[in-house]
Formats: sequence, structure tokens, C-alpha cells
Amino acid sequence: MKCKKCRSKALAIAVGKKGVTSVAFKGESKNQIEVIGEGIVDAAGLAEMLRKKVGYANLVSVEEVRER
Repeated sequence: MKCKKCRSKALAIAVGKKGVTSVAFKGESKNQIEVIGEGIVDAAGLAEMLRKKVGYANLVSVEEVRER
């Protein structure tokens, strides 16, 4: 992400989606968002929304989080 404004905008979009429980920045330059949720989290819809509002989004992986 290019600037702080883009990061905060992406964060607000991710937190606003139904079922999201946690959002965190990951990666070397904090340019990836890790979204964790329960129930209905539409990963493709979230990526599409980020593309429209922020400019670029790439869905890296979708997996089930298991309790340890």
C-alpha cells in the first residue's frame, strides 16, 4: 500500500465486513492484510471491494483456522 491513508481505508473496509473478528497488517513492509473471521466471511467479495476502493488487492490464501 502506498500511503497511510490507503492502509486505514483498507483496514476500515475489512473491519466493516460481516463475520470479521480480527484484522492485522503482515509482510515485510506491512503491505498485506490478514483477515480472520467466523461464519460468513466472503473472501472474494472483500478482495473485490478492496480493488474498487483502494486500487489493488490479491487474495493469497483462504483456509480454516483450527483451535489448538
